[in-house]
Parts: sequence; C-alpha cells; structure tokens
Amino acid sequence: MAPAPSEPRPPVEPYKVKVVERIRLPSREEREAALRAAGYNLFQIRSDDVYIDLLTDSGTSAMSDRQWAAMMIGDESYAGSRNFAHFEETVRTLTGFPHIIPTHQGRAAENLLFSLVGRPGTVIPNNMHFDTTRAHVERNGSKAVNLAIPEAYDLQSPHPFKGNVDVPKLEELLRGGPALVPVVMVTLTNNTGGGQPVSVANITAVHAACRAAGVPLYLDMCRWAENAFFVREREGGMRDLSIPEIGRRFFDLADGATMSAKKDGLVNIGGFVATRDTALAARLKEQLIIFEGFPTYGGLARRDLEAASVGLREACELDYLEHRIGQVRYLAACLDADGIPFVHPPGGHGIYLDVARFLPHLPASELPGQSLVVELYREGAIRTVEVGAVMFGDAEPGGPPPLELVRLAIPRRVYTSAHLGYVADVVRRVWNRRTSIRGVRMVEAPERLRHFLAKFQPMA
Repeated sequence: MAPAPSEPRPPVEPYKVKVVERIRLPSREEREAALRAAGYNLFQIRSDDVYIDLLTDSGTSAMSDRQWAAMMIGDESYAGSRNFAHFEETVRTLTGFPHIIPTHQGRAAENLLFSLVGRPGTVIPNNMHFDTTRAHVERNGSKAVNLAIPEAYDLQSPHPFKGNVDVPKLEELLRGGPALVPVVMVTLTNNTGGGQPVSVANITAVHAACRAAGVPLYLDMCRWAENAFFVREREGGMRDLSIPEIGRRFFDLADGATMSAKKDGLVNIGGFVATRDTALAARLKEQLIIFEGFPTYGGLARRDLEAASVGLREACELDYLEHRIGQVRYLAACLDADGIPFVHPPGGHGIYLDVARFLPHLPASELPGQSLVVELYREGAIRTVEVGAVMFGDAEPGGPPPLELVRLAIPRRVYTSAHLGYVADVVRRVWNRRTSIRGVRMVEAPERLRHFLAKFQPMA
C-alpha cells in the first residue's frame, strides 16, 4: 500500500535482493540479560542479540555482486599482486595522489601517519576529530584541537555545511608554523558533529591558509563520496559535476589523505594512506612493513583490495548515493513527525539524536547519552552508539564535551525502509517515556578509547 500523502515517502532501492541473512528479535527478558552481561555497554553485546544494528556504518556494508565476483580473482602473492595494481590505479584515478599505501583499516592509516608527524609540543587541528583519530594524535604526543565553525554546535542551525573549518581560528593557530602545527586534518564528512559536509569553498580557504604557513593539509576521506553528494546538491556551480569531479576539487587541494575503505569503499575491511610527499611515503612504507605487511597488501588479503577497487567506484554512482542519503532523510522525516530532536539538517550516514533535548532531566554526571543508548536497545534491540561524555569526556578536562549525541549509523545497502520504520517506532516509544529514564554511571574504563570497553551500572 502506498503511504498517505502526509507520510514520509521511503526511497526506492536501486538494487534487488539476491542473498538474505536471518535476524531475530530477542525477547525483552533476553535483552535485559544481554545488557547485564555486557555491563550496559553495547559494544560488548553479541550480534545475535541485536535486531537492527546501527552501531556503526564502518565495515558493515553489503557488498555487490560485482564486488563478490572481484574477490574470486584474488592474486594472493605476497609481493606485487595484480590486485594491488588495480587498487592503486583506482585510488590514483579518484584522488590524484601518487603514493598509495594500503592498510587493513582507517585507524591503521592514522597510526602510520601520526606516528611520523605527531610529536610532543605540537597541535593537530581538525574540523572535529573522531575517536581513533584523536587517540592516535594524542598517543604520539600531539594535542588534538577541534576547529569547526560555530554553527556545528548549533544542532538546529540550517547551515548547509556545518562540517566547515573555522578558517580565522585556523589562521591564528597556523601563526606558529610547522614547528607548532605539523599537519592540518579535515574530516569529510564531519562524523563527530553529525555527519555534516564540508564545502569546496571552505577547503579552498583552508588550503590557502596552510600554504601560507607552509603546513601540509591532509583529509580524512572515509565518507568523501557522501560529502561530494551534498556539495553537488548545495554548493553553487557544482550541480553539473560528477561525484569524482567534485572529489578532485577536494583532493587537488590536499597533500594527502587517510581513508577507511569500510565506509565509502563499501567493503568490510581495508583502508589506505595516500600522499604527494615522496620522502614521507618511503617512511610510511617502512612503518607499514613493521605493523601491517608488505606495501602491496598492507595487512589485507589481496582479494579484499580487489573488492575495494570495485566498491570505491560504486560509491560514486548517483543512484546509489541518492538512495543512501535518502534513507537517512526518510528516517529523519519519520522522527520529525513526532518532534523527536536530532541534528539538523540530517547528515550523510546516520541520525544523531540530540540528547540534551531528549533527556533534559539527566545531568552530564549521569551520562545521558549512554543511558539513551541502553534504552533504545532495551526497547527494541537496536544497537546505537553514544557520541558525547563517554566517548570524548576524557578528552575534555574542562568539563563535558560540547555535544552530547546518540548516533544511529545506517549501514550501506543493508536495511530496507521497513527496518527504518521499525527504528523510528522504537525511538518514538522511548521518547514517549523519556521522563522515566534513569542515568548510568561508569564503573570500569581503560585509559584510552574507553567507550569500547567501559562498564556501566544503572543509577539507583
């Protein structure tokens, strides 16, 4: 039955289903037991106990028939694999970077880069660092600084490019030159701030500031195709360009990039670091051999490189991106219909619930974001992730982080509109009983990236 005119219209999938995976809705008793066993940390819950998994969009994509077929031509040679040659050609064509160093995922690329450029007494700015990026920056002695524009912190602002860098603040920081700032990073799209895009005009200004200071500019390009889709839609003069053409508007202004291909590469594992700097590339390869593997496989099965080559191209297809962004917008429309607060405009890879407006009765000390994550699982076996005081609280010595969000990250080509309708219904039910939700407290946590392994208990 077609939806009534007043109801949100789901996007039509540009694919048909060939293989299915069975999922099961665990009972409420099973969900309660799973929460207790996991220490109320959804990273510790078994996937068999999850009905709709929105924990992350990283490595959770459904691969296409073309990708599965590509895996059958894997050349598992230790050195000089033809699959690396295909992968290298694909990345060079998309980005223009001459040196392509494969890794098993994005954080491995971050480890390689920041272990070489990071050092005590330096600062590495970004629009907003995400969790592993910040951890690698700080593990190597540098200080991670967020420089997103003020609109990024106004969750209801209609600004079309809330991922933009605050260029005047960047220019002020860059007065210290390369001795203070060894590299500038910009994340496309801005994951921490709600999956918000960065404009070409903003990258152009960042590039100019970096050039004037003699500081290299690197991109975290894991969601670059989604970012390019927003640029095509929202930025003047871009409508007639293809996604790869818009991508080159970014990449041609940068000195290099890191990428988790587990996002816009549409694969379950893989990534790379790319650079124009020949001397740095040689050092990166030395590090790669120590930590990841030979430079023509980088810790991956060579068949995975072939699948990534195909996925990187598929992620540029407009019908795919229209559906991908359309799913996020469909879920947003469903939540908007009930007045449920989230980051506006909706971003590229998920919905970010505005916890401060969702649970205003819970103080920061009671970890409201983690409390909401627990309730969404308790209500409907939906797994989400907190992006706030748990994930970043240890990085904000002056108090809780400025944003307290819960991310509903939508895997690529995995769930149907009916699944998203179920998600909206579960969020609605939690919203309707929000005043009864109790906080949680952290009872155990590691030193770094504590949200992965921490344990919690409900407040009495």
